Amino acid sequence: MLFKDFTEDVNPHQAYRIKKLKRQIQNAESYEEWKSIAIRIDEETGAQEWKYDNSSPYFDAEIISHRLNLLRRYRTTERSHDLIYILREGLTFDIANIAHPMLFTATYVGTKKIIEDYVDEVSKSLAFVASDECQALTKVEKIEFFQQCQTAYGQPALMFSGGATLGLFHTGVCKALLEQDLMPKVLSGSSAGAIMTAMLGIAKPEEVQHILGGESFFHEAFQFRQMREILKGNGGIADVHYLKKFLIKNLGDTTFEEAFQKSGLHINVAVAPYDASQDSRIMNSFTAPDLLVWSAVLASCAVPILFPPVRLTNKRYDGEHTPYMGKTRWVDGSVRSDFPQEKMARLYNINYTIASQVNPHVVPFMQDDIKRYRKDMLSWPERIIRRQGKVISRGVMDFVRERAGAVPPVRRLLDHGYGIVDQRYYGDVNIVGSYNLRHYSYMLQNPKPHLFKILQREGERATWPKISSIETHARVGKTLQHCLELLNAPQIEVSTEVAAEMRTGASVV
Repeated sequence: MLFKDFTEDVNPHQAYRIKKLKRQIQNAESYEEWKSIAIRIDEETGAQEWKYDNSSPYFDAEIISHRLNLLRRYRTTERSHDLIYILREGLTFDIANIAHPMLFTATYVGTKKIIEDYVDEVSKSLAFVASDECQALTKVEKIEFFQQCQTAYGQPALMFSGGATLGLFHTGVCKALLEQDLMPKVLSGSSAGAIMTAMLGIAKPEEVQHILGGESFFHEAFQFRQMREILKGNGGIADVHYLKKFLIKNLGDTTFEEAFQKSGLHINVAVAPYDASQDSRIMNSFTAPDLLVWSAVLASCAVPILFPPVRLTNKRYDGEHTPYMGKTRWVDGSVRSDFPQEKMARLYNINYTIASQVNPHVVPFMQDDIKRYRKDMLSWPERIIRRQGKVISRGVMDFVRERAGAVPPVRRLLDHGYGIVDQRYYGDVNIVGSYNLRHYSYMLQNPKPHLFKILQREGERATWPKISSIETHARVGKTLQHCLELLNAPQIEVSTEVAAEMRTGASVV
């Protein structure tokens, strides 16, 4: 259950209307239609009343109320120095815990009214500082102020999991976020997620909509080898040459540095050395600027057993292709680092992450936010089972290592097992596929138009309920970006009218 149930005290007529609306929302064809129905459900169930009740164990309403009153007073009375001071004091997206996931599970749309008002007031206050009405700072000082604010506030990242052909789900996530202007500039992916990341990362902004149309994905990426060839060794179940041909065709001869120059996106591809004595890595324009993107994606797709480990390829300054760490072979990054959150946080000043998760061995075990953050005694048995399950898994692998760890294939299998068990598969906002047995039959099918449409629409519908929380998280960051863009624009004064437009644009992000 994604949203809290407020229907216990409704009469039969209301219950019928609510049931009808919930059927309609499952068949919504656009976010606008979904949102319209969602608002009606919130009204019918009485969930809207929850928004006006400031009491909650998940955030400190007293701090938010106090800061909201100060910001309003300083902005309306044009006390610029005091306003700047109070803005700097609390410039973080989760101040007083207002970003807690449970604050976005009670209603379909929005959260506590005081949180919405606070985020709106911070945006208005920042827009005021950028406008001509604020005389306390020069234009140069304002630019410096907003640059400092951006550094303090950070930026979001979108992470795509592995999942073979099920990764087409990610296209729906991207489509929904792009339509609401909520697409982060930092992306990461492993395995199938690496393909999605790379497709976006090598494209110019105006080409993204074409990519999300799906034609670039329709290709014979999977070609399975005959049994006699598999038994000879030196390969996996699938022929890696077909996947390599698909990647080179769509990603070209582009390095990570060239990709950034072209798209403006910071793309990260997770790979893991076949020799588990080395840690997994993320390849990007900082850590591997000369590495060919298709090469990193091929390595990230090299799922053990399915594909053999591969070597990486650099493009030298003169265009010559050379080996990258020539003696090292690489495999699927999701084996040990499906979501490389900590590494990206150090490189890009990440404040929160959005995770698009479709890995078939992970999705069935993931919990929604209500289950994850339950504190009541009834949740204890499941929590204990989950924690002990990890302990038992490690214990079994330790037992096998002691007795058969000297055999190289067994040792590698155990190393991969440790990586899978010990990973963190959640982001701050989680968009998760909903699976049945039919989805497992999709996994190794080559992408076709009908399958693309099915999985893309599933990705869109899974994203729509999360738009509200992502908008709230992104609002202030988008306002900072808009303020800097206007201040840096040549020969344009940020008038009161322009500031008003900026506030309006920021309100819908």
